[in-house]
Amino acid sequence: MIRRNDISRTITKTVIYIVCISLSLLSILPFWIMFMNATRSTYEIQQSAVSLLPSRYFFSNWSILIGKSFNPLIGFMNSLIVSTGATVCAVYFSSLTAYALVAYMWKGRQAFFTFIMCVLMVPAQVAGIGFYQFMYRIHWTNNLLPLILPSIAAPAMVFFMRQYLLASLSLEIVDAARIDGSGEFATFNKIILPIMKPAIATQAIFSFVGSWNNLFTPLILLTDKSHYTMPIMVSLLRGDIYKTEFGSIYLGLALTTLPLFVIYFLLSRYIIAGVALGGVKE
Repeated sequence: MIRRNDISRTITKTVIYIVCISLSLLSILPFWIMFMNATRSTYEIQQSAVSLLPSRYFFSNWSILIGKSFNPLIGFMNSLIVSTGATVCAVYFSSLTAYALVAYMWKGRQAFFTFIMCVLMVPAQVAGIGFYQFMYRIHWTNNLLPLILPSIAAPAMVFFMRQYLLASLSLEIVDAARIDGSGEFATFNKIILPIMKPAIATQAIFSFVGSWNNLFTPLILLTDKSHYTMPIMVSLLRGDIYKTEFGSIYLGLALTTLPLFVIYFLLSRYIIAGVALGGVKE
């Protein structure tokens, strides 16, 4: 009987491993095909859109890419400034708002949280025209600040941070810090933020990826090529009337995704801990 149970457990583990490996390969496959197509010519891609082996046209695709006024250095710098600034603002101020909703007992706290949840249901595209008109009147078009500062208000992140604090924060720690003479901001920066490290890392990944891939807002605000972000540059990689260079387009897409892999691999170990602790209240 014991041997049968052991055999059953071994079979179950084997099946689980096979399923997990298969799903992992399926997740990696689109990115692998994209990187392989970045090394292939347009003719090869038109003949067969899927290839698991690299070709020899990487440098020719690079030459075509640069010839299309695609400046990866400018695009990387602008996207990096916008994504980093937006991520820092969103994470810090969302954590601060969530801390105020959990640690302080003030009148209207629940109503304020309900208002945040209502804002969460409003699509960003609905306010696009009004946002552009406001930025135009204060002369902030062709400026990176309108892509960074609005991230201070991130309702979804406030909700996540609040749920995490409800599960992990003991208010006795806050009271002890106050008794020791610690100021409110010092308590938040030196005690609360380290406690929230898994949640911060988790939301930082999502915020950075969302800001890096954002095309709608930069497209309506930026007209100067020196301020273009990577998604705008990739969206402009269209061919002329006669031919579209698919190899250079795949190369531009591959360059756009590289920083996302770096950020994910640096912070991914916090995702499971952040989701598990943020979504379950003990």
